[in-house]
Amino acid sequence: MKNFIDKSFWKNKKVFITGHTGFKGSWLSLFLKHLGAEVTGYSLAPITKPSLFALAKIKNVIKKSIIADIRDHKRLQEEIEKSKATIIFHLAAQPLVRLSYFHPKETFDVNFTGSLNILEAIKKNKRITTGIIITTDKVYDISKNKIFKEEDTLGGSDPYSASKVCVEFLFNSYQKSFFSKSKKMIATVRAGNVIGGGDYSLDRLIPDIFKSKTKNKKILLRNPNSVRPWQHVLEPLSGYLLLAQNINNKKIKKLKQHWNFGPNISSCKSVKYLTQYLSERLKLKIVLEKKQTKLYKPETTILRLSNSKSRKFLLWYPKWSINKSLDKILDWNKSIRNKNASEICIQQIKDYLKN
Repeated sequence: MKNFIDKSFWKNKKVFITGHTGFKGSWLSLFLKHLGAEVTGYSLAPITKPSLFALAKIKNVIKKSIIADIRDHKRLQEEIEKSKATIIFHLAAQPLVRLSYFHPKETFDVNFTGSLNILEAIKKNKRITTGIIITTDKVYDISKNKIFKEEDTLGGSDPYSASKVCVEFLFNSYQKSFFSKSKKMIATVRAGNVIGGGDYSLDRLIPDIFKSKTKNKKILLRNPNSVRPWQHVLEPLSGYLLLAQNINNKKIKKLKQHWNFGPNISSCKSVKYLTQYLSERLKLKIVLEKKQTKLYKPETTILRLSNSKSRKFLLWYPKWSINKSLDKILDWNKSIRNKNASEICIQQIKDYLKN
């Protein structure tokens, strides 16, 4: 059997997305629009120029785009009420590990308080039936090198990871205190390192590679042997949508609502592998960065996620290999010279749904 995103389920469904101006949020907005949903977005303005949000003209694609702070509890509740949404995807966050060392208070404030405001809004809003809270693959205790499953011990030493662990505990509290006997269904989801066309995020490998190409510079690698669960952005987004369908229909009500949407282990490659694959095609040179900043601790060397739970209960599975995902990024960046970003993204969404 194959995982099945039901277009009839999403048609005219009112959906509220936080973080819609970000990379994943922009792709999710386009994905939902393609499925026929009515999307309201709530987020701060994009922090990069260019941004996928601007290039794909997301503001014109969705029903309403609200530029506001997730920490503004009153405004958030008002906008959710106005949207008449029944499903919420909470993506808004401070998402960078390295930045969290420089701005720990802001990281905890945005990630924890923002999630608290969303859970409160879900609790109080009678229309909301389903909430998907996006955390991270970095919520696990990495003292042991293993392929992490949802029931494994949580832990996070850097401020970003710790803030997301706090969100997981916050979710558990609300789930047991307010939603266990409610008709509302909420879940947390943990994806791998997402990649894809239109990513201009700061301090990320693939955007940095394409910046090197644009500026005709060499690629500098800090940790070439670090292994990550790389996956095209459409992989976890399809998982979020499939999960929302299933919990909305109460098909998996008795399960603990924590879900990994990670790639197959064969796609968990090193930084060096990805860089060599792209650099050969972009004709760039790789250089190992010898100077290491002392302002932050290094990240874990190996990180891998098990997707066995999602495979078993949602029939979800990764469709694109790491090489195909990288080829899609190359195609995206080549096509953007002549086509609209929204058009390219929608075509790749269609390609993904065909498989």
